[in-house]
Formats: sequence, C-alpha cells, structure tokens
Amino acid sequence: MEKFNEIINGNQLTLVDFFATWCGPCKMMHPVLEQLKENLGDAIRILKIDVDKNEPLSMTYRIQSVPTLMLFRGGEVLWRQSGAMPLTDLQSLIKQYQ
Repeated sequence: MEKFNEIINGNQLTLVDFFATWCGPCKMMHPVLEQLKENLGDAIRILKIDVDKNEPLSMTYRIQSVPTLMLFRGGEVLWRQSGAMPLTDLQSLIKQYQ
C-alpha cells in the first residue's frame, strides 16, 4: 500500500475513514462507503484507517471519536466530520468538491 501522505497529497479526491473494529457506527458506515465507491468509481479514493492500529496517525489528526471522515485533495483537508452519515448526504457533500 502506498504511504498515507503520498495518497492524501495527490490530486485525487480521497475520503479517509478513521474507524475502530469495536465501533457500532463504524460498522454501519462500511456498506455506505462500499456503495459510495461503487457509485463514484475512480472519481474518489477511500482509505480506511484503524485508529487502534495507527495511533500516531490518529494523534496527528486529533481523532477523538470514531468514525471520523476526512476529505483530502493535494494534502489539504477539505472537510471533516465525526459520526456516521447516510449515503445520500455523503454523496451530496463529495459532489461539492469534485
């Protein structure tokens, strides 16, 4: 896998899902993110980061609750939100940045 910084610094829109395996809302987001990728294809890249296995990265981005979703392009954080969200809301939000 490419390094995290290389991916988020690229020109492709990248959605990062900071999650935990024990988190109920995180489990609810999994099918939403799969459907999002299916709908948007190569227009977006989705990374899932397990906060328990990637503590330094989680600390860097001050992840205090899971799931936390962050949208990056060119190394810049375009959007950030904690908590699960419906597919329609997430798609509408991402369209603003395409």
